[in-house]
Amino acid sequence: MATTTAQARTVLERFPAGGPHGSWPAEEYAAAQRAQGTQAQVVMDLPTDQFLVVTETTTQ
Repeated sequence: MATTTAQARTVLERFPAGGPHGSWPAEEYAAAQRAQGTQAQVVMDLPTDQFLVVTETTTQ
C-alpha cells in the first residue's frame, strides 16, 4: 500500500510590502519564529502585494 505525503504551507503572519524604508518586519518576525524552533520563511504573495511568513506542514 503506497502513501503520499503532500507539503502544505501554513501562513503565520502577513505584512504589507510597502513597509517603512529600511524596515523588514516580515524577516524579523520569521527570525523570531526560527529562534523558537519553528521553520519559518518569508515569501511574497504578488496578488495581494504582501509578504507572508509561512511554515511547511506535512499532510497525508
